[in-house]
Amino acid sequence: MTAPSRSFLSQQVTLAANNFREGWQVLRQKGPGKITFWFIALLIGIAAGFAALFFRKGINLLQETLYGTDDVQFLHSFISGLDWYWVILIPTFGGLTAGLILHHFTRDARARSVADVIVGSALHEGRVETRAGLASALASMVTLGTGGSSGREGPVVHLAAVISTWVSRRINANGITGRDLLGCAVAAGVSASFNAPIAGALFALEVVLRHFAVHAFAPIVIASAAGTVINRLEFGGVTEFKLPTAGDLQFYVELPAFLLLGLTCGLVAVILMRAVFWAEGIGDDIQKRIKLPRYLRPMAAGAMLGVIALWFPHIIGVGYETTSLALTGKLVLHEAAVFAVLKVVAVAITMGGRMGGGIFSPSLMVGALVGLTFGLIATGIFPDVSGSTSLYALAGMGAVAAAVLGAPISTTLIVFELTGDWQTGLAVMVAVSMSTALSSKMVDFSFFLTQIERRGIHLAAGPQAYLLAMFTAAKTMRLPDDPRAADPDRCWEMIGEGLYIDGAATLETAIPVFENSGVLFLPVVTLSADAAPPELLGALFHVDALRAYNRALAATAAEEHS
Repeated sequence: MTAPSRSFLSQQVTLAANNFREGWQVLRQKGPGKITFWFIALLIGIAAGFAALFFRKGINLLQETLYGTDDVQFLHSFISGLDWYWVILIPTFGGLTAGLILHHFTRDARARSVADVIVGSALHEGRVETRAGLASALASMVTLGTGGSSGREGPVVHLAAVISTWVSRRINANGITGRDLLGCAVAAGVSASFNAPIAGALFALEVVLRHFAVHAFAPIVIASAAGTVINRLEFGGVTEFKLPTAGDLQFYVELPAFLLLGLTCGLVAVILMRAVFWAEGIGDDIQKRIKLPRYLRPMAAGAMLGVIALWFPHIIGVGYETTSLALTGKLVLHEAAVFAVLKVVAVAITMGGRMGGGIFSPSLMVGALVGLTFGLIATGIFPDVSGSTSLYALAGMGAVAAAVLGAPISTTLIVFELTGDWQTGLAVMVAVSMSTALSSKMVDFSFFLTQIERRGIHLAAGPQAYLLAMFTAAKTMRLPDDPRAADPDRCWEMIGEGLYIDGAATLETAIPVFENSGVLFLPVVTLSADAAPPELLGALFHVDALRAYNRALAATAAEEHS
């Protein structure tokens, strides 16, 4: 009686295996259906949540081990009692370690962050670099664990994007599906980092995908909720910061002060962003002049941070302790002002030194300090019509962070979720709106988009600007055997006249040539470095270039409105 039973069981196992293989092939060839996609979004959310949790735990473990503190939330207070040489050596060692990791595992010794995820979403069908991304996460963990003055959200966002990229490649996801999976991973990573499910979902839509398409909303919310559950299983439902009392805005009378605070924070945000870019430029110049090995650049930055920390340990690490002191009004005027200036300097050194990390947490700290400084002055001048200084610190925190991220909606919500104070919405919204309106006129809308613009990628201007860079001449041209191909003799005549384009060039290069020359087509050639004569590959017609561009614009519009 056992043989038929085993035979039946074997048949069922074989049938199940065949069904799984067939389902996998359908998934790879046709993409996931809606229900399957939501299930994948849930799994990505869980994976990204655990990645964010382990990243945070790794930073805490490094800080506890290297600095010997029992509570990393009070790191700067503990550092004040360390011997001076440890204060310098630990971030120096961390910088060297991060530099070696980035030197060996990335092509340019630069840590990947949110800007690279935005580029992956816009130009690479929701994919990012996996090897460089994992190395960047490890380097950033070392940087933050040894005292680097940056934030953990940037590495977490890219690490989450690495997870979604792996999934997208396994299921052969198309551009829309790949971007949606990327949004799911980012939302889960942010929500797991800050226990902020609403802001996590909106951050993915507002900052990374840069649209609010309905088809992406449900899976992103599912993933964001999954990431939050992972956070709360470990840390509970507590907020990152605790305010002493609810904000007590003196309604209407105090609103002009928050308008002025918003403008002030917008200027501070611009100073913070430009300080980072200025430091990066100075670092590039010094590195080139003295021929400094690229793996030593983060070490030099770490040593500089250590020297500053001898007198001002508040600049070490993410800075949550100092941010909490600002939000609870436990700093005096000169402390808040000096710490804000020094934090900007420390962030510029960290990021200009290519140590890794994110910009969001530092912008929260700088904003809280600027808001407290403003509040202490305002309440001192008008004590009878002023609320608490904590309210100014809260509004300042949101205003600077929103201007830096270029994300007023998600930043406003994340401030509420970080503090649990939903009663001060009007003050925060007023300050955020003014800061983002001002800063967007002075930079390319945000820190990330300005970073991308500095690389020669024009995402800030919208799809009409960057889509041309997605098509190369070699992929859009007509081959010589095409029935509608250009006349070869005419092509060689044009090459002799200097009217041609390299096959690796994009339509971003080709379109201006068409407009300036008035020709109907351009010969496409391959150029060699040894001055050999060019090889004719085909011809790029103006009409074909415009057709490819229009199709891409239509596809982008359809995705954003679906």
